[in-house]
Amino acid sequence: MARRIDPSLNLNVRGMTPSATVAINERSNAMLAAGHEVYKLGLGQSPFPVPDVVVAALRDAAHEKDYLPVVGLPALRRAVADYHGRQGVEVAAADVLIGPGSKELMFILQLVFYGELVIPTPSWVSYAPQAKIIGRSVRWIDTRRDNRHRLTADALAACCAEDPERPRLVILNYPNNPTGYTYDVEELAALAEVARAYGVLVLSDEIYGELHHAGAHVSIATMYPEGTIISAGLSKWCGAGGWRLGTFSFPSQLAWLKDAMATVASETFTSTSAPIQYAAVAAFEGGEAIDAYLRDSRRVLSALGQWCAARLRAAGAAVDDPEGGFYLMPDFTPRTAALAARGIDTSRALAERALEATGAAFLPGEDFGRARSELTARLAYVDFDGAAALAAAARGELDDAALARVCPRVVTGVERLAAWIAE
Repeated sequence: MARRIDPSLNLNVRGMTPSATVAINERSNAMLAAGHEVYKLGLGQSPFPVPDVVVAALRDAAHEKDYLPVVGLPALRRAVADYHGRQGVEVAAADVLIGPGSKELMFILQLVFYGELVIPTPSWVSYAPQAKIIGRSVRWIDTRRDNRHRLTADALAACCAEDPERPRLVILNYPNNPTGYTYDVEELAALAEVARAYGVLVLSDEIYGELHHAGAHVSIATMYPEGTIISAGLSKWCGAGGWRLGTFSFPSQLAWLKDAMATVASETFTSTSAPIQYAAVAAFEGGEAIDAYLRDSRRVLSALGQWCAARLRAAGAAVDDPEGGFYLMPDFTPRTAALAARGIDTSRALAERALEATGAAFLPGEDFGRARSELTARLAYVDFDGAAALAAAARGELDDAALARVCPRVVTGVERLAAWIAE
């Protein structure tokens, strides 16, 4: 008789659930398919179309079928290096690594770098689970809403001082998912000083950098070049999440780390899709068409984000206007008593009940590292026709009436949520 194969999962994976952002999107789609009214404020997917010039480049490269170098297409690595150079960061093409999404590159980085992962909370949902899969330790550093949930130099220094010799990787994501806030130059300089003093490796996740609403994003790599890896890609600012192309840009001092990641890549994903890499050259080279696309994208996101924040504040939430990206993290703690009267005392209960009552699908703060009892939520205000919104921005039509016309699902979803919260 054949021996039964026991269900033996890696202990680091056992009990894990799918990514919260992916799960809420699939749940929303299933509810829509079943005939329910759902306003998709969960998954942070860019609503804007891929720029025409980049789509044309992909069409022209559709015949490219050969495996490319593990580290990436040489022309693309040069384009990425030049792209960062225009933003004030000196990067050599040889120090750029291309991967099938920055998410995959982050996972490989944690695999090859042996050290503690330091994450300010709230944070994107996949940083810590990746560390858990690999078996790395995670150190959370709490942040405060009155400081717009930004990591402070003092908090980082206190963490490092507990064991000054411990290798550490700090992830700094800004403009931030889930809050929509960012850092100013003085704050970045103070963090850079602490990181340099303790030899901390910084992964600067700047995937939303181009979506700084004022177009004024600054990389910490300009202040701590020798210890900063810049993570970027096409998904958020180029509307190409499904294309799966990410970039890591290293200082020359960290070539050993880039080379180790490339070795792992050669044994896992081999190389990133050839047509996508050829097309990405056009995106990173920029030009007038890309500049206009970004300018109008920022205008839409800024106007809509400010409208959503104002409406939620009027309903009693504590939330400031976003500074970049397309997220808000309202805190409904001021409505604690009213929500408790409805049996809602956790962020997950808040998200579940709100979905049932209003159709607004968003994620609880707990998924981003906040305490269960903290009544916070992460809203991605992206459920709208990006092409129509860009056209409105180009015409200068982004007042409240225009937003209601071109972003009706976001406006309606937030209105319904706000009315329900204020009851």
